[in-house]
Amino acid sequence: MGREKITVIGAGNVGGTAAQRLAEKDCYDVVLLDIIPGLPKGKALDLAQSAPICGYTGEIIGTSDYKDTADSSMVVVTSGVPRKPGMARDGLLETNVRIVKSVVEQVVEYSPNTILVIVSNPLDAMTYVAYKVSGFPKERVLGMAGVLDSARFRAGIAKERGVSVQEVHTMVLGGHGDSMVPLIGSTTIAGIPIREVMSEKALHDLVERTRHGGAEIVRLLEKGSAFYAPSAAVVEMVEAVMKDKRSILPCATLCSGEYGIYDVFVGVPVKLGRRGAEQIVEMTLTPDEQAALAKSTADVTELCVQIDGMLQ
Repeated sequence: MGREKITVIGAGNVGGTAAQRLAEKDCYDVVLLDIIPGLPKGKALDLAQSAPICGYTGEIIGTSDYKDTADSSMVVVTSGVPRKPGMARDGLLETNVRIVKSVVEQVVEYSPNTILVIVSNPLDAMTYVAYKVSGFPKERVLGMAGVLDSARFRAGIAKERGVSVQEVHTMVLGGHGDSMVPLIGSTTIAGIPIREVMSEKALHDLVERTRHGGAEIVRLLEKGSAFYAPSAAVVEMVEAVMKDKRSILPCATLCSGEYGIYDVFVGVPVKLGRRGAEQIVEMTLTPDEQAALAKSTADVTELCVQIDGMLQ
């Protein structure tokens, strides 16, 4: 392998699609790993055979051996038990703690200098697990949720108002769950405050749909969960880091007093660059948004207390 290596752990729908999107950037060598031996190899072969058509030239490896992930610049962790219809994210906790712990231990053995992007649910809690298990500095452990949640909110607003998604600017902070916090006070369409063009009821309905966006897709699919938008969100984060873009994106990161939050991984605006989470950007929140963020953080903290007991 001659390019910088990106490893994706978990060759399911999210992982497989993330590997595809990364390959199509034509900037990286990509390793796709899964414990099911044929799955990553089959998908990697399929992706390699797409290369002559799509025009990318990086190497793509499918494997079940963590040795093949050695010296990865970034590792995306999608492993875990998927949500089923009617299943809350929190119900995944114990099983996915065990899975993420095992994955991170093996990743760290072969890539001690990598940057982790966690996608496994419950997202904020699993990012905390990765941080505790890896021993990495907080800058090198990120959780992907806010980019996805913000995209869902932007898409809903754009459809409601009949405008391009590119004209909608917003962020969704907090935990990746029912208590996430869309920042209505900072949301604009082409610079116009959202409350000037949408009613409170319409905004409330969009906020609720965003909060339950993942569950809506689970219900519609009946088998499986969302993967196109989550994989796109992963790649936006990877590109921001690998290309040192210094993009400000909402990510789960460890707060140390920002927004009045201490020692919890929760979604906040983060400047992403080559060192990972280079800075938490503090926005001015309304009193209601600040209170909602505190409530969302408390929900995550409760899960992390349970995790501390599991990791002892």
